[in-house]
Amino acid sequence: MQLYNNLSAKERAELIEKAGKDRLTISFYAYAKIGNPELFRNHMFLAWNDLDVLGRIYVAHEGINAQLSIPADNFQKFKAHLDTISFLENVRLNIAIEHDNYAFLKLKVKVRDKIVADGLNDDSFDVTNKGVHVDANKFNQLIEDPNTVLVDMRNHYESEIGYFKNAITPDVDTFRESLPIIEEDLKAHKEDKNLVMYCTGGIRCEKASAYYKHKGFKKVFQLEGGIINYVRQVEEKGLENKFIGKNFVFDERRSERISDDIVAHCHQCGKPADLHTNCANEACHLLFIQCDECKAQMENCCSTACMEINRLPYEEQKALRKGQGNSNDIFKKGRADHLPYKKDLRNIFEVLRK
Repeated sequence: MQLYNNLSAKERAELIEKAGKDRLTISFYAYAKIGNPELFRNHMFLAWNDLDVLGRIYVAHEGINAQLSIPADNFQKFKAHLDTISFLENVRLNIAIEHDNYAFLKLKVKVRDKIVADGLNDDSFDVTNKGVHVDANKFNQLIEDPNTVLVDMRNHYESEIGYFKNAITPDVDTFRESLPIIEEDLKAHKEDKNLVMYCTGGIRCEKASAYYKHKGFKKVFQLEGGIINYVRQVEEKGLENKFIGKNFVFDERRSERISDDIVAHCHQCGKPADLHTNCANEACHLLFIQCDECKAQMENCCSTACMEINRLPYEEQKALRKGQGNSNDIFKKGRADHLPYKKDLRNIFEVLRK
């Protein structure tokens, strides 16, 4: 019985090309009490592997968080399987605006302590006492209200390439960092302001809204289904799109373009650019924004040092990495001293002073 992926990314890409089928990119989440996450994980892997599902799925005692792709002609079977699971029946599926058959190249279903690393003690507050979910139309109305504080619950490298009009974009590396910062900076407005939050697909706001209600915020709202669902509603209902730029996504696409605006800059030369790339030096792999000109000049690398290493034969590169802690940037997202045009985003105080 196969319970883990046994094909390389290259082998899987070849199979996808040979199959010649269009694939859908989908994300969803659900908070629920799962007694045996390992058993549930195995069940999901077996069912989804048979449907040629690929993606990154986290399972924990608190629920499931899934980002995946599936052949379009298997979608109904996939949905039917979800509906056999009580807490996933009719779960909202966020279907991507832009699809890429190679968005995911492996099926990874992992058991985690949490489906999102929030650093919170869930026993200390009622996680089911969430904020008010609003659709795209109500969201547009709320963010034009002068009594609203709109907060982007994503990380700096996500909001750098796109955000909602009038949004506060905390300069943080992780979701768990943003929670106490926002609470502290907005503590004077717990009763007089609408606290409206958004994220990519809604999962971070789901927990954050309950946390802020626990902390005394009276009027808490969250964008139902996040940016992904908002864009779909805007297109289907003919609403005004208030999202500027691109939406960062956590697969090989890296982003979906929502508007024609380019709000970010190349981290190397400063020209308008919003395409994320990973440094070609495997010992670095830094995620940063790079324009086409710098990509050609720097050979897809973030520095001349990385470029020189990347030019070495593979075995020499591998030998240099062996046993050394020289992958200092591998988990960083656009933060490195040698990137002169990495722009720090606005903090909450600056926005509230306006």
